[in-house]
Amino acid sequence: MNDYKKKWFYLAILSLIWGSSFILIKKGLVGLNSVQLASLRMIFAASVIYVYSYNSIKKIPKKSWKWIVITAYLGTFFPVYLISYGQTEIESGLASIITTVTPINTLIIGIIFFSLTFSIKQLLGLFIGLVGAVLLLYEASETNLNSNIYFSFFIYLTTVGYAASVNLIKKYLTNIPPEAVTAGIFLSISPPAIIVLYFSDFTDLNFQDPLILKSIFFVLVLGVFGSAIAQTLFNKFVKISSPIFASAVTYTMPVVAIFWALIDGEILSIMQFFATAIILIGVYLVNKRKQTS
Repeated sequence: MNDYKKKWFYLAILSLIWGSSFILIKKGLVGLNSVQLASLRMIFAASVIYVYSYNSIKKIPKKSWKWIVITAYLGTFFPVYLISYGQTEIESGLASIITTVTPINTLIIGIIFFSLTFSIKQLLGLFIGLVGAVLLLYEASETNLNSNIYFSFFIYLTTVGYAASVNLIKKYLTNIPPEAVTAGIFLSISPPAIIVLYFSDFTDLNFQDPLILKSIFFVLVLGVFGSAIAQTLFNKFVKISSPIFASAVTYTMPVVAIFWALIDGEILSIMQFFATAIILIGVYLVNKRKQTS
């Protein structure tokens, strides 16, 4: 499979995995609080990665460790806690739609910090996408009366972290095997995740309660697929594509997330779908480059 086909293959697989993550977070929050869920997610992911990729850590040059650590915290550690906390007050479908602004933030961060070149079309796309995001949040505040729309800000912060990490990976870590990058990331964040879990009253939970056990199972699936496997695939994806194209996975995965949300009984208004379409038009323009590799 050539790189062109691989890019679209990774895009499809990551859309399926990460698109399903939102409903898994929702189900995990039934028996766990957001801190316990996020910590367990990273611990489960790290456990799987250590088994299969521990030896690959030796392939990380000493000079690259600072970028591994920065990427780990900006792109994984803090976003995992933020998205879990945000979903305590907003629906999974809405959370997935908010993440579609990631390519826009990727462009902004790339321009400011990584000398990324841009076109007038991309700037127009940035503006259109932001208009769509504002419209989406306004409509959500009017429609989802049982949700605290201000928690959308925590979801938005995850997109900033994702945008920063994809630029960092592309600029500093593409010369390292993707499995090694993933192993380094989770080696960096698993110790604090264990400490946070210890102080989250996790040991006081009633592990005889089926709801708690079911929630832990959902987080196990989330950690293995949504973090361990997906992170490795994403690192491979970034290696063969541009940062903006790689971040475009965030506007395909809501298709999967909304499918699960509707099955689970969530309701999205026509205006929210309209706002989503505006965001996607903006993201499409942001991704318009002479060179799309």
